[in-house]
Amino acid sequence: MTESTTRPTHGPIPGPIPEDVRAHLHAARTELRKGLETFLPPEFFTHRDAARREMLLAWRSAIDATITRMDDKGAQA
Repeated sequence: MTESTTRPTHGPIPGPIPEDVRAHLHAARTELRKGLETFLPPEFFTHRDAARREMLLAWRSAIDATITRMDDKGAQA
């Protein structure tokens, strides 16, 4: 088999990302968000924020339980 010398189509970009590319991506993201705000109802964003908060609370609960379990193991030793 021959080894491929073409650049892979996935994976991280090698080297630092040029500033003009960063500026373009930032502008594109901003415009996409503005477009979504005109397309989706305000209730969508309210629900999304509430769901995000619930997910963060779930992670906090899982982390707290893990810390408690670690502390209990340390107290038993």
